[in-house]
Amino acid sequence: MADDTLTAGLHLLTDLYLGGKAVPAADGARFPVIDPATGEVIASVADGGISDAIAAVDAAERAAASWAATSPRSRAEILRTAFELTVERASELARLISLENGKSRGDALAEVAYAAEFFRWYSEEAVRGTGMVTTAPGGTNRILVQHRPVGICVLVTPWNFPAAMATRKIGPALAAGCTMILKPASDTPLTALAIAQILEAAGVPEGVVGVLPSRRSGPVVSAMLHDPRVRKLSFTGSTEVGRALLREAADQVVNTSMELGGNAPFLVFADADLDAAIDGAMVAKMRNAGEACTAANRFYVESPIAGEFGRRLAKRMAELRVGPPAAEDTEVGPLVNRDAVDKVDDLVRGAVAEGATVLTGGGRPAGAGFYYEPTVLADVRPGAAILTEEIFGPVAPIVTFDGEEEAIRLANSTEYGLAAYVYTGDLARGLRVSERIESGMVAINRGLVSDPAAPFGGVKQSGLGREGGHEGLLDYMEEQYVAVQW
Repeated sequence: MADDTLTAGLHLLTDLYLGGKAVPAADGARFPVIDPATGEVIASVADGGISDAIAAVDAAERAAASWAATSPRSRAEILRTAFELTVERASELARLISLENGKSRGDALAEVAYAAEFFRWYSEEAVRGTGMVTTAPGGTNRILVQHRPVGICVLVTPWNFPAAMATRKIGPALAAGCTMILKPASDTPLTALAIAQILEAAGVPEGVVGVLPSRRSGPVVSAMLHDPRVRKLSFTGSTEVGRALLREAADQVVNTSMELGGNAPFLVFADADLDAAIDGAMVAKMRNAGEACTAANRFYVESPIAGEFGRRLAKRMAELRVGPPAAEDTEVGPLVNRDAVDKVDDLVRGAVAEGATVLTGGGRPAGAGFYYEPTVLADVRPGAAILTEEIFGPVAPIVTFDGEEEAIRLANSTEYGLAAYVYTGDLARGLRVSERIESGMVAINRGLVSDPAAPFGGVKQSGLGREGGHEGLLDYMEEQYVAVQW
C-alpha cells in the first residue's frame, strides 16, 4: 500500500502515457515504486505489457507523418516552452527524483537544471538540420544531401538520472521530427511520466511521445524492436544489457545508439594543484553519490603525492552529510535499492581482504534505507575487482603510479572507455595524455565533463554514437542523397 503522505502535493501520473492520454495497462498489471530512504512504497504504477508496447507503436505511427512535416521552427518553439516549464517546475521535479531515486535535494535540483538544458539546446538545434549541395567531380550532376527524421524511436533510460537521461534523448528526437516511446527504468517511472505531462503542456501533439513504464522490460522492448515500424533504438544502461539489445536490434537492422558502462580513471600527477584535484575528485566521484556512468571509478595518483591526496580526500569524504534526501543539509542520500548497496559492500570487502586500507567509511550505517558510507580506500591492488567493475556508489579506491607511461597503461586497462579525468600543472602533458587515453571524453583539471552542447559518448564497450551537441541531433536523422541535374 502506497504511503500518500510521501507524495502529498505532487501531481502524479501513474498510468501509461499513450496517444496523449493516461491509460491503464491492458491486463491491469501494476508495480510498486519504492522510496530508497525508507523502503516504503511511494506509488503504484501501471505495468505495461507486449500489447501495450504495440499500442504505443501504433500511436507513434499515427503521429509520425504530421510531426515530421511540422516546421523546424514550430518544433523549436515547443522545445523552448518545455525548457521553460521544466525550470518552472524544478522544485516539484526535484522532490519526485529524490523520492524515487534517493539522491539529495541538491543533486536532484542540479539534475533538473541539466535536464532542462537539453530542451533548450535542442530548441536551438532544431532549425540546424542542414544538408549540402555540391557538384559531382565529373560535372555530370549535383549532389544534394538532406537530413530526414529516422522514424519511430524506442528510448530506454536508466534510473540514475531519470529526468536528464530522458530529456537527452527526447530533445534531439523531437528536434529531428521523430516520434518515440520512452521506456523508463522501473525504479524511477514517476519522473518520466512527469516529463510527459510537461511535454503535453508545452504543445507536443498526441502520440509524438509515449511513456511505457514496465517491469517486463525484456519482452516489451523486444516486441517493439521486432516491429518493422520502429527504426531507432537509443539505450542508456549497462554494457551487459546493451549487448543483448544490439542482438535484438540486428533482426530488423534497427539504427542503434548505446551509452553503456563506464570505468572512469582519475589521474593525478605530482605537479597537479592538489587543492583543485581534491575539489575535482569530490565532484567526479560524489555527484549523485557515485551513481553515474561518468563517476570517477579508479583513482591513480603519482607516488610522491599519493599519501597526501588520500588523507585529504578521506577528510573531505568523512565530512559529507549522509541522510534523508529531502533534508536541506543532506549531501549524500541512499543508493537506489538494496542490490546496489550489497554490490558496493561486496566490492569494498573484497578489496580490503586483498590488502586495501580503509581511510574512511567502509560500511553500511545503521538504520533503515539503502545507505552506504562515503569511503576511501588506499593501497588497492591494481587487479582488484573494485577496479574492473563499475562501483556505482560513494567509494574511491586509490592506486599509486610512477610516471606517465604507467598512468596511461593503468587508465587503459579496461574494456570500457566513456570518461576520464586528468589533473596536472602541465597543459602539454594533459593534452598528450588525453590523446593516448582510450576514452570518448576527457576532462583536464576539472571534475565535470557533461554538457548538453558537447557530444557525450564512449569508445570500446562503453557505447556507440553520441548524445548532446549537434552530433546528438544527427543521431536521430538519416542522410538522403539525391542526384539532380539542372
